[in-house]
Amino acid sequence: MKEGKSVHFIGIGGTGLSAIARVLLESGYHVTGSDRALSPLAKNLQAEGVRINIGHRAANIEGAQVVVRSSAIPDDNVEVVEAQKKGIPVLKRSEFLSSLMDEHYGIAVAGTHGKTTTTAMIAWMLTYMKQDPTFIAGGVLVNTGTNAHAGKGQAFVIEADEYDHMFLGLRPKLAVITNIEHDHPDCYPTKEDFFNAFDEFALQVGSDGTLLVCANDHSALRLGRMARQRGQKVYTYAIQNSASSIDAVTADYFADELAPNQAGGMSFNAMCTLESNRFEVLPTINLRLPGRHNVQNALAALAVAHRMQLPIEQAGAALSEFQGTGRRFEVRGEINGITIVDDYAHHPTEIRATLSAAHMRYPKSSLWVVWQPHTYSRTRLLFNDFTTAFEQAEHVVVTEIYAAREKQPDDGFSSRQIVAEMTHPDVQYISDFSLAAMYLVDRLAPGDVLIVLSAGDADQISAQVEALLKKRSEQSD
Repeated sequence: MKEGKSVHFIGIGGTGLSAIARVLLESGYHVTGSDRALSPLAKNLQAEGVRINIGHRAANIEGAQVVVRSSAIPDDNVEVVEAQKKGIPVLKRSEFLSSLMDEHYGIAVAGTHGKTTTTAMIAWMLTYMKQDPTFIAGGVLVNTGTNAHAGKGQAFVIEADEYDHMFLGLRPKLAVITNIEHDHPDCYPTKEDFFNAFDEFALQVGSDGTLLVCANDHSALRLGRMARQRGQKVYTYAIQNSASSIDAVTADYFADELAPNQAGGMSFNAMCTLESNRFEVLPTINLRLPGRHNVQNALAALAVAHRMQLPIEQAGAALSEFQGTGRRFEVRGEINGITIVDDYAHHPTEIRATLSAAHMRYPKSSLWVVWQPHTYSRTRLLFNDFTTAFEQAEHVVVTEIYAAREKQPDDGFSSRQIVAEMTHPDVQYISDFSLAAMYLVDRLAPGDVLIVLSAGDADQISAQVEALLKKRSEQSD
């Protein structure tokens, strides 16, 4: 790809394509796009001069030399058909990204959980240390206000998304594997299908690259051992004394002395146990994010810095300044003593980790949780796990399933069925967002914490609750 080339994005408002579009825009490309609606990410691009058409029409691709489409765009999309008729290359992210990373030191972060935050931590850490990385993340970094950037440094940091096998188009020099837990059954019908895709991704790193795997995760550790047996360079990281698959003291990088801190996050010490080039991070790293899972994410970032031979003390200081990403335990605000949090968790493991983190940050608060299941296939696959995932919440509201790219099954499968199987003492099914917001506002009390768990559009509920609480507050003054 060369600077100045014209690239059109079908589905530009999504997290993945908007990030690529931003990198190209900042690199001097001519960028256009189309989508069904104007998302906040698309609005930001539009404000910077990107022509974005609402709706899909053949005329939208006029002038494009390359067309990139999201995984949700079907083969019969009018813009795809028109591009193919004109002989314009039509690529998916996986086919396009490898050319973007050429001549860079690629750092890819893969895993069922934690990849967005870990990618963002690494991107911010390198930015803080004046490395000016190019990065593509699955969420907006609070520190930078963007989900992507075209830097002038050598590093290219990317969230390696496994959906639709996107990450198999990457050729990183360094790859992080946070965990491997079966997901996306529409792409990977079995656990082994899912694991094998990650193993194939690990092979993309090559014998001259490096794999960093989380030894607290059984499947990631299994992948690391397989990669080491075939001659790949593998290092491990883990939380010590964790209820995990191994004694983490044997990991190459480990964290211990975990404790909640006054910033509402987690503090920890980090060590490297390698015979050569050991390090101890001092002073203690004080994250602003809660939860043991974020300590794992931060430890992975530290290991990346160490493998890149960057000053480890500066890396630790950068992580202490990291403010998180949008919709990853994002505190919207506090009104009359009621705290509202948006979170992206949509898998049972993520839900449990988020609720555990919430209890660490707000140990004396009652937790009210709104959960919007994401996709019919995932909800059906993990049905039993979802029924027991909310034990750490005092009150639960479940909305209808967010279909995303799927159609509702012919049997009428619904989240009502999960609610019916839950043994939770206070769980309600409310499909209408406005009714859910009213239900919550009538019951929330000072000191309570509301967490909206959604990878779809249920953050509308937190926005409505926030507006209603503000209105009531103004009326009572």
